[in-house]
Amino acid sequence: MKFMSSSRRAQAYRSAPAENQMTEGVIWKSLLRFFFPILMGTLFQQLYNTVDAIIVGRFVGKEALAAVGGGTAVYLNLLISFFVGLTSGAGIIIAQFFGARDEGETGRSVHTALTMCFFGGLAMTIGGLLATPWVLRVTKTPADIMGLSLTYLNIFFVSMVPMFLYNMASSIMRATGDAKKPLYVLIAAVCTNIALDLLFVVRFRWGVAGVAWATVASQAESMVISLVLLARARTAVRLRVRRLGITPHILAKMLRLGLPGGIQSTFYCMSNMIIQTAINAFGTATVASWAAFGKIDAVFWTMVSTMGVAVTTFSGQNYGAQKYDRLRRCMWQAMLMTLAMTAFCSVAFLFTGQYVFRLFATDPDVIAGGMVILRFLAPWWISYVAIEVLSGIIRGAGDSFVPMVITLFGVCALRLAWLFTAVPRMNTITAVLACYPITWCATSVLFLAYWFSGKWLRMPERTVPARRPA
Repeated sequence: MKFMSSSRRAQAYRSAPAENQMTEGVIWKSLLRFFFPILMGTLFQQLYNTVDAIIVGRFVGKEALAAVGGGTAVYLNLLISFFVGLTSGAGIIIAQFFGARDEGETGRSVHTALTMCFFGGLAMTIGGLLATPWVLRVTKTPADIMGLSLTYLNIFFVSMVPMFLYNMASSIMRATGDAKKPLYVLIAAVCTNIALDLLFVVRFRWGVAGVAWATVASQAESMVISLVLLARARTAVRLRVRRLGITPHILAKMLRLGLPGGIQSTFYCMSNMIIQTAINAFGTATVASWAAFGKIDAVFWTMVSTMGVAVTTFSGQNYGAQKYDRLRRCMWQAMLMTLAMTAFCSVAFLFTGQYVFRLFATDPDVIAGGMVILRFLAPWWISYVAIEVLSGIIRGAGDSFVPMVITLFGVCALRLAWLFTAVPRMNTITAVLACYPITWCATSVLFLAYWFSGKWLRMPERTVPARRPA
């Protein structure tokens, strides 16, 4: 079956919005046009989660808040992070084929990715429903919230297929350089979720079930809108239901690029859980200080991870277009912009931290402890920038295995070694915190060494095959 005649292909690409092309023009402008919509989307996602917590905490109670957060949230984050990391390979492949203007392979990649997400979400729903009671027992969920947690998770797992299809559709749009439509879809979902939270929880008094069903409904809305946008697309990523299915060689490439990302995300979550365990040993005030600092820390991580998404898509498109010099220039420009934003963020919070902490706590010990954490870590944020920028460009160029190895060793293994050897001897909160700058610096050095070796760019034939007839 033909994908598109040559004349229609040319017309489709001529119809594509100019801002969707990252292979031409000024690099820093292309990055920032892509960066800010994703940043806004991430902030709206955080608003989504915050409002959920506020509504359930104020109108249902602390047991309900504990049931939808805490161990339940960690469990969901672990599963979702793995699958999101796994499917990240699909976005890279689509960006590469789109940048290469290979319409046939772009279309096959889109339909393979969506089919993979449908079956992956279905498997996650079935597996989650079967495994949830066991997981709650193993994680020693308190008896007074066991029933609420089970209710919440059983409903939440219904949203897996819509969630994965929505995330994949958004990734496809971003792979073409369009970050605005996913932002608009997310804003609509946030508004729907808040409205349904108020209706189901405050008006109907459904408790945690209301929060869960609001999530299911908003995810379903996001999925439908995103798929409709893809069906109306005038480029090679256009969705056609009859073309849904798996193309084996494309699926293999997506998994080869995505599986390292899934593994990396899982180990990240596990190492953070171990760090949280170490912090818990210092008492409630320190745990509260760490939780409050997490709200400040999230601003930095949102910014730097958004730049990581931007450079990955930029790299994928330019790698597919074989414009390798733009990858090198992108690295320097993205690095400088991210360093500047990180430096501003660090200085701003060091001067205003006292006031920010008072938004989350009134206890002087909590605020003082938070300032100790902030003063120790904020100056070191800058040491993480190279990790996000370099790993994003390298993954976009089709090499996800080496970044995974570097990250697992530098961030995860070295961090755990420090926590299990140095921390017990020192037994101070700063000893625990030191695992961050130590591992960030070590991992940055490894990424810089790999970047300047040039080996990451020697594999175009492994990721983008010779063009096939459409």
